[in-house]
Amino acid sequence: MPSSVGLLTLEIYVPGTTSLKEKRGIVKPLLARIRKEFNVSVAEVEAHDQLGHAVLAVAAVSVSGDYVYGLLQRVAESVAAWRLDAELIDYQIELL
Repeated sequence: MPSSVGLLTLEIYVPGTTSLKEKRGIVKPLLARIRKEFNVSVAEVEAHDQLGHAVLAVAAVSVSGDYVYGLLQRVAESVAAWRLDAELIDYQIELL
């Protein structure tokens, strides 16, 4: 049975950070929360050295493409709704 792989790319705005250490202090708990609540793989993949900006990638695998898409949609909606020191600017879901 073929599996479906989904990739969610989240563009995050992290306002008011004055150092990369401060930015990491906001991004790391966000990564941990996504992992814990949705049982997916997640990492910061771009903009590592940019204050105020982070790009996260979330990956999920299932036998159902519809399930993967729905799961990643819920991740994006949850990140947008969470009260964080960061703001979801944009996201994109791809089924591979």
